[in-house]
Amino acid sequence: MLFYDFEVFSQDWLVVIKDTDTRSTNKILNDPDALREIYEKNKNNIWVGYNSRSYDQYILKGILLGMDPKKINDHIIVKNLGGWQYSRAFNQIQFYNFDIMTDKFKGLKQLEGFMGNDIRETTVNFNIDRKLTPKEIEETFFYCNHDVEQTMKVFINRKEEFDSQMNLIKTFKLPLKYINKTKAQLSAIILEADKREHDDEFEITIVDTLKVEKYKSIVNWYRNPVNLDYKKKLEIEVADVIHLFGWGGLHGARVKYQDEGIFINSDVTSFYPSLMIEYGFLSRNVRHAEKFKEIYDIRVELKKEGKKKEQAPYKIVLNSTYGASKDKYNNLFDPLQANNVCINGQLLLLDLIEHVTDKIPGAKLIQSNTDGVMFKLPNEETIDIYKDVCKEWETRTRMGLEHDLIKKVIQKDVNNYIIVMDNGKIKSKGAYVKSLNSLDYDLPIVNKALMEYFISGIPVEETINNCNDLIEFQKVVKVSSKYKFSLYGDQVLNENILRVFASRSRRDPGVYKLKKYKDTKDKIGGTPERCFIENGDIKGIKVPRKLDKQWYIDTAKKRIKDFVGEV
Repeated sequence: MLFYDFEVFSQDWLVVIKDTDTRSTNKILNDPDALREIYEKNKNNIWVGYNSRSYDQYILKGILLGMDPKKINDHIIVKNLGGWQYSRAFNQIQFYNFDIMTDKFKGLKQLEGFMGNDIRETTVNFNIDRKLTPKEIEETFFYCNHDVEQTMKVFINRKEEFDSQMNLIKTFKLPLKYINKTKAQLSAIILEADKREHDDEFEITIVDTLKVEKYKSIVNWYRNPVNLDYKKKLEIEVADVIHLFGWGGLHGARVKYQDEGIFINSDVTSFYPSLMIEYGFLSRNVRHAEKFKEIYDIRVELKKEGKKKEQAPYKIVLNSTYGASKDKYNNLFDPLQANNVCINGQLLLLDLIEHVTDKIPGAKLIQSNTDGVMFKLPNEETIDIYKDVCKEWETRTRMGLEHDLIKKVIQKDVNNYIIVMDNGKIKSKGAYVKSLNSLDYDLPIVNKALMEYFISGIPVEETINNCNDLIEFQKVVKVSSKYKFSLYGDQVLNENILRVFASRSRRDPGVYKLKKYKDTKDKIGGTPERCFIENGDIKGIKVPRKLDKQWYIDTAKKRIKDFVGEV
């Protein structure tokens, strides 16, 4: 396996390639022959990069084909066009590229910041319109080598992404060249989908198993041609909870709610794939619909047997198909079927809500989301009645439900909540309380303070004041390309990724960003009025005296208020 990264300038290009087998590093400057030699030796190996699916692979292929890498660079970066559009000749080059970037909104530097690593940028300007000096070349190689090392660390943290891709390829006996495809693209290949044109995306079918009386107006909303528009949405109260019906999944939740008692959460098993199978809503571009059903059945059987790893590739195909049917660049693209799945999914959950609230007086809807509902039940005796109502719904709709008992709910809205399961297990969702990991580690001490407060009743002051590891207090911010540069007070900064900490020192200013074509500066959102920046490696460093812990305490209390109201 090789890890690589290209840097392209007006009159120079360079690449750093690290070979994990030989543990060697190759640094190449403007030497196509040297690149070709390494490529020929390793063309049957997997090459890993960050954003390499969109950028680096095309630079490499272009150089091997004798093209000008600067022109390819500008095609992708300046013109914002797909690398594949530059030349069909790229297809001549065999190249097994794996891109470890899973979120296009998070660059490598941002992930380095979360990990506590050095995120200082090169001082060499990529817009230099001349040959680089020896010193500039040395500096660029240094930072390029650093980025490759960081890519390797990201890979280690996201190895399950690579494993799942390889499992897909092995399970479905695909050639290794497909390692470069997205999971949605692989799903289209596995299902043998052929690109077809459709012009019937709003000729929606409402399933005949639906039984909605009380909320019939919602069903009729979808039948009204006036509403067949992706901009249209219906906001309406269902079971005392405001819901949004439209062209995404169902969303409704009690706002700023917390309580203890008997709660039950019911998720529909493989909801969207089940709708595709039971009601014929699979993309019409699939050659053999029975293959999708076969994949579904295999997955169900493996899941029953507790074979988590073995069932994973089948699950990926099943879950990718809906999203792919909405993607005009995917061979599964079939917007009518995507709409059928989405709308009927919403209406069938509405059906379940109506029947539960009709049959169980005192049942209280807490939230509904794309594939499930949560109720608070009045007493233990009603659990069996609830399950009977669900059983009738399952039999009639041919869907399956999985139930979880819950004893405590703290909920800001449908996208932000903490749930304490009956067995003590904790589930959380949302920016304020999500499970932290080394690639998503922003204001971790505030996150931990909230969890400790809500779960164990520990005051946020205690959690924050007892912590002295600097990394726990980091706020990593990104200044987008919409802005000219970032500022520390009035000082122009070289970096567009900053790691900031609240400061007690009156000499420390705040951080700002300057819009292109404007002279006014905007404060960077979510940052303290006074802060210090530390973009070097901070792992193992203790907090300095000037760290303003009170700012983190105030932030935590504000978030608690956002979550549940006055405390």
